[in-house]
Amino acid sequence: MKALCWTGINELAVDRVPDPQILNDQDMIIKVRLSSVCGSDLHQISGYIPAMRSGDVIGHEFMGEVVEIGPDVTKHSIGDRVVVCSVIACGRCWYCENDLFSACENGNTNPAITEMMWGQHPAGLFGYSHAMGGFKGSHAEYVRIPYADYIAFTIPDEVDDQTALFASDSAPTGWMGADLGGVKEGDVVAVWGCGAVGQMAARAAMLLGADRVIAIDRFEYRLDMMEREIGAEVLNYEKDDIQAELRERSGGRGPDVCIEAVGLEAHTPGLHYRYEQLKQQTRVLQTDRPHALREAILACRKGGTVFNLGVFVGLIDKFPMGALMNKGLTLRAAQQHGERYIPMLLERMASGELKTAHLMTHPMSLDDGPEGYDLFKNKKDNCVRAVFQP
Repeated sequence: MKALCWTGINELAVDRVPDPQILNDQDMIIKVRLSSVCGSDLHQISGYIPAMRSGDVIGHEFMGEVVEIGPDVTKHSIGDRVVVCSVIACGRCWYCENDLFSACENGNTNPAITEMMWGQHPAGLFGYSHAMGGFKGSHAEYVRIPYADYIAFTIPDEVDDQTALFASDSAPTGWMGADLGGVKEGDVVAVWGCGAVGQMAARAAMLLGADRVIAIDRFEYRLDMMEREIGAEVLNYEKDDIQAELRERSGGRGPDVCIEAVGLEAHTPGLHYRYEQLKQQTRVLQTDRPHALREAILACRKGGTVFNLGVFVGLIDKFPMGALMNKGLTLRAAQQHGERYIPMLLERMASGELKTAHLMTHPMSLDDGPEGYDLFKNKKDNCVRAVFQP
């Protein structure tokens, strides 16, 4: 079959790879109908995610049609239209039973790398390096789905493919940030990043009762989409004084909840950006650029919550621990617990309460995968998400 493969730093190619096979009784095979790029993929392409190997199939946000099932799969049948959570979780371990799916004990088949890095291993992830299990990604014609009854979800007839696609990763990730960030009625919420995850976090905050949601970015087309499609207030950090504006718009206190949806390659205004880049390139002074996370911590009101959705993999420099402690902040983070949210999100999509299809700005053939990532990574042609149709 055809698949989009990582072949080296900043190098992608569409290659022929072996078709997936049923390996365990709980597996199924789906024929991919849509598979989206994601901001966290860019960290792989840039070489910041460890344990990538040339020829790895990338991609983790996808939906498709069931074409083969293992003997222990009971919730799906051949021909079903399903969306698949990007996080691979067994559904039965202590963590899964406590809705902490991205901490699953069994989903990651190669735990040693992350245990060495982080002390314990997280769940597996489709197409996200051998540190996360070495699973083949979704930018392919077919994908093997482990633990199929727990990580794949039947799409309601009322939900089209373009909408359901983003229930795989962007929508549950954004919802988790607002939910576990503790957004409640009347809150002021600030979101750093106006990509797909940031937009979904902003929409989730609104649906959970936030009084004001303020989103921060520097690209006008993303700010415009956030304002037009989601209805959030927007700030351009290259033009606006973010700290002052957030204080002004929150009664002088600062936002109740700050959600960081940027990650380890955060941009910084001015010469400070080059300084951050240099430190990151050494892989010694820091491995991740945390400017957006720092800003969120400094902006958050005393006693508030900061939720980190953006991907980080290692160490950061000049972390404002003094602000975190002395302001009495709660800092939370996680890979998405998608299995916890996807059924509810599909219901909201079916009712029209949650709209996501607008995120797919560039539908493309899988053959054009390298071009799609070039558009996405380099912010060309107002690309919010390139979506491949095998």
